[in-house]
Amino acid sequence: MPYVVDFDTVSTIGLETSPVAEALAGLRANEARYFKNKYGHVFTVKPADDARDTIGWVHRILEEERGIVIASPPLEATAFDVDGIRWAYVFYENGLSVNVLYTIEDSGKRAVGFKLSDGMDIPTELSSFKFARQKSKLAGTIRGSYFVIKNEY
Repeated sequence: MPYVVDFDTVSTIGLETSPVAEALAGLRANEARYFKNKYGHVFTVKPADDARDTIGWVHRILEEERGIVIASPPLEATAFDVDGIRWAYVFYENGLSVNVLYTIEDSGKRAVGFKLSDGMDIPTELSSFKFARQKSKLAGTIRGSYFVIKNEY
């Protein structure tokens, strides 16, 4: 069942099995607020079982671009197009959020972003990345990193 993420009242719905559920919910709400304010888009997620295509696309990019396989199980995902950009998000049980920004035009930006929920350790599979810190009223301290996508997906 799809869930519209509310950034006014942060909820752990769908994320309850995460050891950092509150922080992950704040991170998810932070993303929802960004898309609402920047694009007027309502951020809606689906349980992982209902979003296999999106998760498969994100996992394929991670594997083919950098040989990355996320060890934690995915809990939720979403995919949508806004302003000529295809976005995909996967939220994992360990508190990780992976997003893909994929401009539909060939000359546009394409990247994978990683965000770590407050209180989680850097996953082993991402240990080679440097993470910058960002403060968020909804999510506490978010640590983020990214890489540029080189191939076509």
